[in-house]
Amino acid sequence: MKLRNPSSRFKLNIPNGAKVLDVGSGHNPHPRANVITDKFVSDNFHRSDNIRVIKNQKFIEADGERLPFEDKEFDYVICCHVIEHVENPEKFVNELCRVGKSGYLEAPSLIGEFLVPKQSHKWVLLEIDEKIVIMDKEKIGLKNSHDFGFLFLDHLPGHSLGFKILQRTQPQVLNVAYEWRDSIEILVNPSDQKYIDYFTKPWSPDMYESVIPHRGLLREVVSATSATFDIAKSVFRSRVLQRSK
Repeated sequence: MKLRNPSSRFKLNIPNGAKVLDVGSGHNPHPRANVITDKFVSDNFHRSDNIRVIKNQKFIEADGERLPFEDKEFDYVICCHVIEHVENPEKFVNELCRVGKSGYLEAPSLIGEFLVPKQSHKWVLLEIDEKIVIMDKEKIGLKNSHDFGFLFLDHLPGHSLGFKILQRTQPQVLNVAYEWRDSIEILVNPSDQKYIDYFTKPWSPDMYESVIPHRGLLREVVSATSATFDIAKSVFRSRVLQRSK
């Protein structure tokens, strides 16, 4: 069941004392995770750098489609930018829900895949009607062309305050960000033309509204203000506190 769309993977509702698993942690494990896993230990094709393990984290080599854990062993399961790589997304999601009571799933959206296409991504996602809809890139003819990954992943996040605010106030533009409890409703290569149209045809205003809903002025102001304060805190922690060490 969907709970909400967090603004980032650091804005999650993880209970104090919860046992947390990060599936496919790669080079960027979530600092809140107690246990982290990855399928490819020595191959960086699916990630940007070598596997990293933070102090006090336990690393287990594991395939996300066959996790070596008991049912509901974890209170919370985090999975960021992994499902777009897997062979069987339905089986993968079932495993996340089997071992976890609740969790967070993040992956590039269709828009994000157009802007930052990756050869290693087999699937592309959208959230439609509170469902995670997953389509095979080859099936819909989505080709890798210009890759603006450096612009959207490095340059703008590092230099543009406006882009940082956009990331925090409209995260669904580039990513699907989905917090869940008990289960995740997904559709893989659906046959319903309604869903196919989102991946194969120009969007109508109603389609844009369904993916990126309109918000009132007050909510926009509150969201932008909160994002600005969040950025300021992040800059303070990364620059001022580092200098004091």
